[in-house]
Amino acid sequence: MEYNFFATCASGLEATVKREIKQLGYETTGGIDGRIEFTGDDTTFAQTNLWLRSADRVFLKIGTFPAKIFDDLFEGTKALPWADFIPADGKFNVAGKSRKSKLFSVSDCQSIVKKAVADKLQASHGVNSLDETGANYRIQVSLLNDVATLAIDTTGIGLNRRGYREETHSAPIKETLAATLIDLSFWRKDRILLDPFCGSGTIAIEAAMIAKNIAPGLTRPFACEKWEFLDKNIWKNARLNALESINNDIKAEIHAYDIDPNSAALASRNAEKAGVDDCIIVKNIDFAEVSLDGFSDYGSLITNPPYGERIGELAEVRTLYKHLRKLQYSNRTWSFYVITSDEEFEKFFGKKADVRRKLYNGGNVKTDYYQYYGTKPPKY
Repeated sequence: MEYNFFATCASGLEATVKREIKQLGYETTGGIDGRIEFTGDDTTFAQTNLWLRSADRVFLKIGTFPAKIFDDLFEGTKALPWADFIPADGKFNVAGKSRKSKLFSVSDCQSIVKKAVADKLQASHGVNSLDETGANYRIQVSLLNDVATLAIDTTGIGLNRRGYREETHSAPIKETLAATLIDLSFWRKDRILLDPFCGSGTIAIEAAMIAKNIAPGLTRPFACEKWEFLDKNIWKNARLNALESINNDIKAEIHAYDIDPNSAALASRNAEKAGVDDCIIVKNIDFAEVSLDGFSDYGSLITNPPYGERIGELAEVRTLYKHLRKLQYSNRTWSFYVITSDEEFEKFFGKKADVRRKLYNGGNVKTDYYQYYGTKPPKY
């Protein structure tokens, strides 16, 4: 059976998510800001949730229709084939959002959708009540320009929750964003990668997982695994194939440094839990002592330096930018990639970026990704 899906992501990550979906073999059919639509079959539920690195969630799209008044929303929702997916004992709640639409009260829209879905399920399953004791089916109603989109969240806890980072750093970068930073860089698994402000090790770990071809969702559960209409063997086979796809012969050279000994220790523990500690060299070291001496050419420095929210901290952080610049001068073959919310980064770094991309960290923290390209390696 063919289904309609869409993957959601932070603003600025759409191109990366679209590329990942195509690499998995699925045809994209469109999308809007923060959402990429595509089609697939039963196996798509497992493949996308297991393998998408930069997306936030994967939704099963149930239907779309115009909705300018509450009656439109109720009748449009009730007309959709909910019983094809949600059994009589299915547990379902409704999340919602509205933008540029006459139906702007999200709580009212959620209540109306809940009532419409319940009426449809009772009629379709021939029951007078729904006990909601079974698997969870989280419904999302999205209103944009007076058009309602109804979908069911197949993922559950966001895709950034890989399972290796139970302990968190004080200002962690999301795993999905870290994967995007790597995707947008020139780094390859046969080149050195350095993160001199590693925190809990997220950038280094995501790079190592890419190098070893470890599916980011391999060790965590997903909401749709318990859905009755999906054959459980789909998940069993998908996980077995993902395990067989891991390349344990790869020994990537990834360096993760942090001035805070607790952060360095945390990065080491997280790397071990992710199964990539053999690829990552973690050091407790002051950034002022970091040098590229002894490293091979054509490496990549990818980092999320401290943001410095207070004036004194900001001044201190900006001195770090100057040392970053010295590092870049020390080996022009290296490429540097820095994500920061400091809009004056280029001024204090002392050079305009080759590419500057607007990205969001944590959903609502506007940042820029400054990309400085080193010289290209010779062709062989």
